[in-house]
Amino acid sequence: MSVTEFTRHRPWAAACVHVAGLALRRTWQDVDGAIGLWLWTTTDLPRPRSGPVSVWRDEKDLLGFVTRPDHRRVVRAYRHRGAMRSTAWRTGHFDPDATQETARPLLTGRTPWPRPAGTRP
Repeated sequence: MSVTEFTRHRPWAAACVHVAGLALRRTWQDVDGAIGLWLWTTTDLPRPRSGPVSVWRDEKDLLGFVTRPDHRRVVRAYRHRGAMRSTAWRTGHFDPDATQETARPLLTGRTPWPRPAGTRP
């Protein structure tokens, strides 16, 4: 499972980022190892945030997606327009409700995001 959050520096950048995300979503059924995907967004106009919650067969398939040329092109095009963070975890089986329940506290701010490896508190 993977959760990503992209917070735009400026609200007006939200539409471009959203359109790029939808374009990637159209190819989802063709991605090897992709099991599930939810795109989410907030309605917080001063600080718009969005991203995917994605489910993968294994870590290799997740890495295969994030290194695809189309995904890399989108990340490069918009990385200067905001801040991104993500986390991933493994589970024994896919349960859509459990996945959403695990992701929701991160997305609402009730649970802090894990610190990247090698960073200090």
